[in-house]
Amino acid sequence: MNAGRNLVLSIGRLYCDIVFRGLDAMPRLGEERFAETVAIVPGGGGFITAAHLAALGTRAGLLARIGTDPLSGTLSPALAESGVDLRWLERTPEAGPQPTVVMVREGERAFLSRRAGSARPATLDAALADPAARHLHIAEFATLAEIPDLIDRAKSAGLTVSLDPSWDDDWIRRPDLIERSVGVDIFLPNSAEARAIAGCEDLDEAGDHLARHFPVVVVKDGANGARLFQRDTMLALPAPEGGPVLDTTGAGDAFNAGFLAAWLARHPPERALADGIACGTLSVRSVGGAGTRLDPADVNAMSRNLLRRHERIDA
Repeated sequence: MNAGRNLVLSIGRLYCDIVFRGLDAMPRLGEERFAETVAIVPGGGGFITAAHLAALGTRAGLLARIGTDPLSGTLSPALAESGVDLRWLERTPEAGPQPTVVMVREGERAFLSRRAGSARPATLDAALADPAARHLHIAEFATLAEIPDLIDRAKSAGLTVSLDPSWDDDWIRRPDLIERSVGVDIFLPNSAEARAIAGCEDLDEAGDHLARHFPVVVVKDGANGARLFQRDTMLALPAPEGGPVLDTTGAGDAFNAGFLAAWLARHPPERALADGIACGTLSVRSVGGAGTRLDPADVNAMSRNLLRRHERIDA
């Protein structure tokens, strides 16, 4: 690896997450419910992945747009404190407000979001041309659909590319989703997305199908851990048992950060998988997708425990 190319760019819509917790029941039409707590935090897979990458010591830049309205303005302190390179964050009235209301109850979540303007930042060309840029992470297929030449542009600039399809009812079962994603090096769906995209219920079959189209496929399976499919091989690691779960928002994006940081550092696949699981597990212990900065020491300790447990099971 060229030591000068150490920047991971992360692209996706930036939301203002308004997270309600402590609900007796989810609201229904005509009813009002009250929450015990509320938090307002930056959201969206592009930012969450970038923030966790930065916490892990990987240089990360955010490619996104943000509004100039008061609600968007509330995110400024958290964005500035995230450690993410914000040079390519475009600020424009058209991009806001872009809120997501998150309601969390007993580990389940409901979301209500508004998309504003285009997902394509005016800073895209400058970011891809940065001589330090090494990798582009696309945090949702919807962003790729809006910027159909994004993968080709990144490849032309010499970057590798990862994609988290992120569930979107308009796209997840479209037969051309895979075709539109050609050129992606690392495909990062969760288990429900993998099954829907591959069109089969068996997770191993779904992973095998996707691995025919992408060099590396990593399927996140929540409390069951994750699986990596590469060529004719499959590696599975379980998630740790127990531990507090406050908010699962962004756990998949935290996983992405841990996996990508290890993979780009050329660690073995099983280490990258373990780091991803550790980051996802630790992230659910706080509110919001990037509510608490991950401690690399905690990630490393949990990852090593996962690998030791895996070795004992294999033996």
